[in-house]
Amino acid sequence: MLTLKEKEQQLEKNLQEMKQVVVAFSGGVDSTLVLKKALDVLGENNVIGVVVESELFRNEEFEQAVNLGHQLGAHILKTKISELEDRHIVQNTPKSWYYSKLLLYKKLESVKEAYHFNYVLDGMIMDDNEDFRPGLQARDELGVRSILQEVELYKDDVRQLSKQLDLPVWNKPALCSLASRVPYGETLDETKINKINEAEKFILSLDINNVRVRYHNNIARIEVAEAYIDQLVQHRRKIIAHLKVLGFDYVTLDLEGYRTGSMNEVLTAETTN
Repeated sequence: MLTLKEKEQQLEKNLQEMKQVVVAFSGGVDSTLVLKKALDVLGENNVIGVVVESELFRNEEFEQAVNLGHQLGAHILKTKISELEDRHIVQNTPKSWYYSKLLLYKKLESVKEAYHFNYVLDGMIMDDNEDFRPGLQARDELGVRSILQEVELYKDDVRQLSKQLDLPVWNKPALCSLASRVPYGETLDETKINKINEAEKFILSLDINNVRVRYHNNIARIEVAEAYIDQLVQHRRKIIAHLKVLGFDYVTLDLEGYRTGSMNEVLTAETTN
């Protein structure tokens, strides 16, 4: 079993062999480490960080990613995809994640071809293999490389390396598409997405981190980390009032707390095939 230092050395060796890379950059901890290591190993002239705007991610996250990329000294390319114009994504089935990643990776591949670079890199880590991830199929079909997975880096490894490198996002909560808040089978639309987005932004403004507002037939099921449950309850009246103004009929707290991929907990082998 490789030590963290040996994994980092192998990561650098792999990057050296790639020579010129396009990095899918979201501003999250994983893609930030990829971009930083690529810049350190290959230099800014051989790395392009691509920040993709989508209706299913917050505008604030897009702008923060652009600013962070510039702080790291990267050449940042801003581009856009329209996920709510793809009927496969709007249908919101388990397979929709494949089409979402396919749309993203095709955009990145077009950048790679335009600049005559060699590889597209994403920020997938070993932990991503433990959940339902149909987007991996799209990655493999288009030849995108998950270089953190290639050297068997886990979330704790990534955070440790990022802290060592003084990256400001080393402990940043995980990002995910706002579509992950809506149960499979319930179609996506701009109204639902905006309602979820505004609800989460309000709760975050109360200094409550790691929050998800899951949408269940116009009921808000709020997930927060266990450490924030008491704080959320203290603010319950203002949260209820605000979310009802946004249009939710009922506001609930999930006592299991925040966990990634909670919408996948109801999936069976039949629904994922």
